[in-house]
Amino acid sequence: MVPMVSRLRGSDEVYLCGRVMPVSFKDTAAIAGIGLSRLGRHLPESQLELAASAFRQALDDAGLSRDDVDGLSVNFGWPLGLDYDRIAESFGLDIRYVNQTWTHGRFVTMSLQNAAMAVSAGLADVVACVTAASFTRAREILGGPGDMEGYREEGGTHGENPPYGLTAPAGGAALAMRRYMALYGATAEQLATVAITLRSHALLNPNAIQKTPLTLADYLASRLVVAPLRLFDCCLVSDGAAVVLVTSAERARDLKQPPVYISGMQGLRSGRDEFIFAPPGLGINQQGPGRVTPKPRDQDVYAMAGIDRGEIAALYTYDAFTPLVLFVLERFGFAQPGEAAAWIQDGRIALGGELPVNTSGGLHSEAHVSGWNSIVEIVRQLRGQAGPRQIGGAEFLQWATVWGDSVVFRR
Repeated sequence: MVPMVSRLRGSDEVYLCGRVMPVSFKDTAAIAGIGLSRLGRHLPESQLELAASAFRQALDDAGLSRDDVDGLSVNFGWPLGLDYDRIAESFGLDIRYVNQTWTHGRFVTMSLQNAAMAVSAGLADVVACVTAASFTRAREILGGPGDMEGYREEGGTHGENPPYGLTAPAGGAALAMRRYMALYGATAEQLATVAITLRSHALLNPNAIQKTPLTLADYLASRLVVAPLRLFDCCLVSDGAAVVLVTSAERARDLKQPPVYISGMQGLRSGRDEFIFAPPGLGINQQGPGRVTPKPRDQDVYAMAGIDRGEIAALYTYDAFTPLVLFVLERFGFAQPGEAAAWIQDGRIALGGELPVNTSGGLHSEAHVSGWNSIVEIVRQLRGQAGPRQIGGAEFLQWATVWGDSVVFRR
């Protein structure tokens, strides 16, 4: 009988449930430096200034100079940011490799993966993954009457549908959660656990914007945004920037900080069974209905990393809305379909629990840096630099989203 994950003798492949998976990129790239600008609302700095601050921090963190950086993977584009050429010019860089995506949380993994593949293929020596957002300046174009990207996508950037008046970014997540509640009996009190837990993590984080404890009574008393989602089901609207420096594993071992290796990757999923804010099986948009458990192809990230899911010490995800935490737990098999709302109770996703989630507070209570603040937190955790939030003995941490992409990191 073939085990769930096993390496083929003398090769660069592993079995995953009988499937052969290449691991050619496993541990060939690593994160060598991180930087995070100051975080807040209505900050006076431009996006470029915030990004420059994070870039300087990342260089200092890694012990590198800007002359060492010859690649850019930019999660910083239209309609909320600048193009790569202006960043290179402003930072004084001489670049030979560029990848650029728009400012969406769904492109965090893609940006990291492209950086890792670029250094592994010799296309660049050090790639700076750069994102910056001034959401407090841009909120009038997100989900409102001026949201041209929403109209372009014929359903909005978050599943909203501007032609029919559903313009709140919470729209798609609200539809999915309403369906989930109807199918599985999940309650508002259960969903509140996500927001309350992430706030408790933020209270241990000096960088976090939210500094006030959140109670169940506070949660239930908050206004509805798009039913069943309340105010505290929705992430912060804030400003900030993050930079992550990716280089080869060999070079990272000679730099200032302990390397954090990129051990496993799997890509963004798309198709009729996919909806941006719902796992397959909820029947949203073109999805079919019915309980869907993860298929072998949905677990590629563990195969490449050469581990079982149970070795993941903490999970990090794009928590723009609280239901996304439930959905990613089910998508990657930590909880069975329809069971995540009950599974997360009793401190299971809190620090000290079985599977801590977003230990910095995430987009909900630290800041909205398009998910990159959670990548910075992953690096801090694996270096042992997370202070009172530190997870003891963590070797593998996972970034994963409800739309199916993922990266496994190891120390």
